[in-house]
Amino acid sequence: MALDLRSLLDPTTTAVVTSECQNGVLGPDSALPDLAAIAKEHMVPNGARLVHAARTAGVQVVHAVFWRRPDNRAGNTNGRLFIAMNRFSPPMEPGSHGAEPIAEFGHSPDDLVIGRYHGLDPIGGTDLDPILRNLGVRTVVVVGVSLNVALMGLTIGLVNAGYQVVLPRDAVAGVPMDYAQSLIDGSYAFISTVVTTDDVIGAWA
Repeated sequence: MALDLRSLLDPTTTAVVTSECQNGVLGPDSALPDLAAIAKEHMVPNGARLVHAARTAGVQVVHAVFWRRPDNRAGNTNGRLFIAMNRFSPPMEPGSHGAEPIAEFGHSPDDLVIGRYHGLDPIGGTDLDPILRNLGVRTVVVVGVSLNVALMGLTIGLVNAGYQVVLPRDAVAGVPMDYAQSLIDGSYAFISTVVTTDDVIGAWA
């Protein structure tokens, strides 16, 4: 049976959640330069097109960002990823340049921003789930980084919470990219609807 993307992506019940698409993660001073470089090739331009199309279609955009105090107080230290971010990332406290969405995505007055100081993904222990429910969302389009960690936790968390997840494979990124693509085909494809950016935008046309 053919997939009815227009119904699945109904603007009145769909949200776009961007994961860690912020200056401190994808900018020139990123503590994860390999990820930032890969993201700039396809994820950033396609994600930007998708975010702007979502706003035009009346789809809610939510930026899920990672916050870090300059002194790292109360931040995670129980993983190499956290240690690298604590040592080498630029300031990412609320209101800082590092915590702001990247310029390509922008920040519309209607966008929502949900931050976290703790954890590997944007849904565990944050307000994301209740806010999506308050908005009447049933389908979430996930965009951003990384397929290795944050997007995996986000996708599983959303599915466990009862949402439909749509993953535009050219608007997400991970490292190395060949491994990231195998993750999409070998894992994400079983728990989400894998499409392209053009597929999503076309459903809102």
